[in-house]
Amino acid sequence: MARGVRKSIEEKIADKQDVIDALEIRILKEKEELQILLNEQRMARLECLEELIDSSNLSLEEVSEILRQHIGEEEAVEV
Repeated sequence: MARGVRKSIEEKIADKQDVIDALEIRILKEKEELQILLNEQRMARLECLEELIDSSNLSLEEVSEILRQHIGEEEAVEV
């Protein structure tokens, strides 16, 4: 049974390079989509934080100070 014409090594190399190039383009697109999703997640978290701050009737400075104190207490406990 005849198999047809075999590809030369140069053709095989070119084919593999084409596959690699296509995969690299796909990886770049996937990374861009991942970055978009991470940005969406960050914005959602910031919106939640903003709602919490707004509902607390505290100023941003007061909330910042509370968080600094809390972080300082946690660092003291870890030492």
